[in-house]
Amino acid sequence: MRRGGGGGGGGGGRGYGNYTNPCLTMHQPWASLLVYGIKRIEGRSWTTPIRGRLWIHAASKVPEEDTIKAMEDFYREIYAVNGITDLKFPEHYPVSRLLGCVEVVGCVKCEELASWEAVPEGVRLEGQTDFCWLCEQPQKLLVPFEMRGYQGVYNLERKIHEAAIRGLVPVKGPMPVKFPLPNPQDPFSLKPGSISVGFSDNKASVVEKSEGLSAAIAGARAAATQFNKKDQNLLSNTTTNSYSNSTSSGRPDSKSLEEDKMLESCSVGGSGEEASVPGKTEQLNPIQCEESSSRGQTREDLKQIPGASAKIFAAAVRGLKQS
Repeated sequence: MRRGGGGGGGGGGRGYGNYTNPCLTMHQPWASLLVYGIKRIEGRSWTTPIRGRLWIHAASKVPEEDTIKAMEDFYREIYAVNGITDLKFPEHYPVSRLLGCVEVVGCVKCEELASWEAVPEGVRLEGQTDFCWLCEQPQKLLVPFEMRGYQGVYNLERKIHEAAIRGLVPVKGPMPVKFPLPNPQDPFSLKPGSISVGFSDNKASVVEKSEGLSAAIAGARAAATQFNKKDQNLLSNTTTNSYSNSTSSGRPDSKSLEEDKMLESCSVGGSGEEASVPGKTEQLNPIQCEESSSRGQTREDLKQIPGASAKIFAAAVRGLKQS
C-alpha cells in the first residue's frame, strides 16, 4: 500500500503510484454530503491507499430528487439517534466540479465500525459497505472548480491544486467526529483488523433501529441499487453510440470512451461487486474499480427515468419485511 499525503504538486496520474494531491470522483449527493461534514464515512469495496487530505470531485451525473430525498432522510434518521434533529443540507448538488476535501484518518471493516463503541451510534450506522474510510475535517471550496474526473484515486493537476488550495474554507458539520488512532504515532495504524482485537468476546451493543431508521436505510440502499442497474443499461447504450461514432468518423469518440470507463468502474451498491460489461472479461484493478460513493449511484446527466420513486419505495418495503 503506497502512502500519499496532501503536499506538493502533482499531475493527473492515476492508479497505484505515489499520491501527492489525491482526489476521488463521487456521485452526487454523496460528494457534497461528505464535503459538508454530514457524511463521515466513505464506503468502498477496497481499502483506502492514502492517509491525509483527499480532494472530492462530483461526477457529471445529475442526482434525481428521489435520490437526494432518500439520502437526506437517511442522514436525518442516523443523526436523530444522537439527538440531532436540525440538519442543514446543501442547497445545491453541483456536478462536474471539484468541491473541497476531507482528511482520511483510517479505514476499518464494516463489522468493526458497527461494533466500535468509541464512536457515536450514528457513525456506526453509516457503514454499509465492505470497507469504511474514516473522514474528518471537511473543507469546501468557496467557488467549486469545473473539471473532469477519473477512476479510482488520482492526483489533481498542479495548476488546479494550486488554485483550489487558496479557496478552501473549513466546514463545521452537525456532529464532527475524532476517530481515535490505536497508535497516535502511526497514521496508518487505524486499518482493517486494528480495532477488532480490542473488542471483548461479547459483541458490542447493537444500535436499535426504529421503523423510520430501518426504512431510511432500506431507501438509501434501494436508491443505490436502482442507479446501478441504470448505469449498466446506460453503459450498453453508450458503448453502442461510441461504436457508431467511431465507425462513422474513423476513430472512437474520446468523450464517450471516457464515460464508458467511468461507468465500468461503478460498483453494485458499493458492495464490492463491479458492474459487468457485456463481452468484457478483463478484471479491473481494484483501486480503479469505483467512482461511486457509499451505496451510491446517481442518475445520468440527461433524462429522469420514470418510476424512480416507485422502485425506491418497493425496495424499501422489501428491506423492512426482511429485517
